[in-house]
Amino acid sequence: MYNSIDMNITKIIKIIALTLLFLATKAQSLLANEYTILAFGDSLTAGYGLMAEQGFTYQLEYELNQLGHKVTVVNGGVSGDTTSGGLSRLEWVLSSVKNGKPDLVILELGANDALRGITPDITRANMEKMLSILKQAELKTLVAGMMAPPNMGDKFGAEFNRIFPEVSEKFNTHLYPFFLEGVAGNEALNLSDAVHPNSKGVKVIVKNIIPYILKTDSYFGLNPEK
Repeated sequence: MYNSIDMNITKIIKIIALTLLFLATKAQSLLANEYTILAFGDSLTAGYGLMAEQGFTYQLEYELNQLGHKVTVVNGGVSGDTTSGGLSRLEWVLSSVKNGKPDLVILELGANDALRGITPDITRANMEKMLSILKQAELKTLVAGMMAPPNMGDKFGAEFNRIFPEVSEKFNTHLYPFFLEGVAGNEALNLSDAVHPNSKGVKVIVKNIIPYILKTDSYFGLNPEK
């Protein structure tokens, strides 16, 4: 009789233990769900001339995780890409990231358009098409603005520099005004080509852009401004 009771108690204890283990595993699984950022851009996103751990996506992921956020940053950068190149591959890249549903997209394109003197109207049209795709997919987007180099002339610069704030406002996205803020023109923060940031320059970019990322989604504990 006592053996039977002991066996039943042991069985109940095992069932409870297994239930608790399941619940704990389930909770751990839920906590393991990461916030995914797709950084979609050109060589500035890809990390041209740098080791992987020195690049933008790696440093951004590291710093966000250091702040206590479980974040994965996907590198969707292709060196040399213009906005036309970005537009041609955007939907394919989206389909490969969490079934096309990253939690946030950082759209960083336009630098090569400016360097090649591509007509600003073309850059604007491409940006609007990409933002339309992202809006239809209901994806939170942070537009990383770009500015034309001074040697392109005042007229070109004025037309080009308006693109990013204006398309961001049109599609009601968040805007980081200038991706290379605090880095462009600083020899100590760029590679020898004076165009691409070195690891120290990337660190500055990451530090500057993080506050804008934190404002895009209540996931980060702040109320989005839009």
